[in-house]
Amino acid sequence: MVARSLHQRLRLYLITPEDACSRPRYEDVLRGSLAGGVGAVQLRLKEQPVRVLLDFGRRLRAVAAEFGALFIVNDRVDVALALGADGVHLGDEDLPVATVRALAPEILIGATVRNPEQARAALAAGASYLGCGAVFPSATKSQVPVAGLKTLAAVAAAVPDLPVVGIGGIGSDSLPAVLGCGAAGVAAIAAFDAPDRKSAEARARAFLRSRPPS
Repeated sequence: MVARSLHQRLRLYLITPEDACSRPRYEDVLRGSLAGGVGAVQLRLKEQPVRVLLDFGRRLRAVAAEFGALFIVNDRVDVALALGADGVHLGDEDLPVATVRALAPEILIGATVRNPEQARAALAAGASYLGCGAVFPSATKSQVPVAGLKTLAAVAAAVPDLPVVGIGGIGSDSLPAVLGCGAAGVAAIAAFDAPDRKSAEARARAFLRSRPPS
């Protein structure tokens, strides 16, 4: 398998829906997304107990490994370390990036940012990549103010050597505009969700057919 850079792996970044652990065929659906080109998977189950996170996480980590994709855990540094995950993604209310970097020097650390100042601070603290959004209105990010493409472009310009991933309301039709802002890729829940493996692969491939504006 050809090695991919962090930027390449973050081009398509799948975040699990909250009910993923209760779907009997979710791992098969995930395999479809990964076969279609998704390069990173984030375990995000905010309402589930830690035992569910560990059990489901082990299974998803194994699936990600089949395709050489990154496996990242949302919020829970302890769970990420217990699972041997590639990384952890930190939000506003989680442990600071610098604290996690001191605890786990080798792990990938993603940080959610809303403006260039936060982006530069996250870079200085040791972040490996950034998530910025919501880029567009989103049902799964309804509580998050819409940042828009202009803010995404400003964040990407502030940290040119750090991959920035747009999140929030992004579909294959809007991917070119997001990449045109300088983002490395997109993270999504609903846009990559599908009822079966074949549909999941088709959705991922639709994203990869999109091209940034010239």
